[in-house]
Amino acid sequence: MKLGFAGTPEFAVAALERLAGAYPVRAVFTQPDKPAGRGQALNMSAVKRRALELELPVYQPASFKSLEAQALLRAAEVDALVVVAYGQILPAAALGIPRLGCINIHASLLPRWRGAAPIQRALLAGDCVTGVTIMRMETGLDTGPMLASRSLDVSARDTAGTLHDRLAKLGAELIVETLEALADGRAPELAQPAEGITYAQKITKAEAVIKWQHTAGQISRQVRAFNPWPIAETRLRGGEQLRIWEADAVDSHFSSADRGALPGTVLAATHEGIDVACGTGTLRILRLQLAGRKPLPAQAFLQGQPLMGTRFAES
Repeated sequence: MKLGFAGTPEFAVAALERLAGAYPVRAVFTQPDKPAGRGQALNMSAVKRRALELELPVYQPASFKSLEAQALLRAAEVDALVVVAYGQILPAAALGIPRLGCINIHASLLPRWRGAAPIQRALLAGDCVTGVTIMRMETGLDTGPMLASRSLDVSARDTAGTLHDRLAKLGAELIVETLEALADGRAPELAQPAEGITYAQKITKAEAVIKWQHTAGQISRQVRAFNPWPIAETRLRGGEQLRIWEADAVDSHFSSADRGALPGTVLAATHEGIDVACGTGTLRILRLQLAGRKPLPAQAFLQGQPLMGTRFAES
């Protein structure tokens, strides 16, 4: 089977590597290089970087809506185009070019968490189980029939970063199995259920601001979901940014009123962590970072920043 591949971020790299080791990859499509950093130098995508290392042909059309991009896909003469976090919805004209269609790896158990940020949204919602779905692409947003799926448990310590890596590996394994079944006519196509549809909207930096009147459980999930980006944050005295990389919810049955403290107040600052009153429960901060500094364990942070009695703010 001759394949094309369309993907952009690091999540897609594991699948590209696995497919390149199993099939001839005739063309790799990824988003155009974008300016990044202070110097605004053009930065290539993770998929482009790995594809060049693998000596695969790379194309970067602005959109598959253009006749030129569709001509590139047609000229590659691929049997299937595997799409992983490519960054845009493919039009019907492009979807119909490969003989076996366009096959997508999506990082959720569809129809739950269709859309741009399924990993973060699953963590924010407190999902105990997630997974990957292989589906045949349609013009709708993650609406196509399912060819395969595989689940995994979400641990209490999973962050968006750790879950990203586990799901990327799982998707890479499952896509190879699914393509083999598809080639042999053994891949059943199941329509997605009409019940249980949820949408994973794109993550914004504004969502990373902690609202201390929320429960400790909600804030703990926020910390995990926004690690490694954009990182949950609060404000120290004087408005200085304080980013929280790791935290646990403790004493979940006590409200801030029970403790006689306003939400956001530091209740304890010890070698075990920094305990902060929430609307309900207490958040124990384990690793944190001042703006322009390195992330530190709570014990090391407290050596230079005594926080007992401090009250954190949203802005």
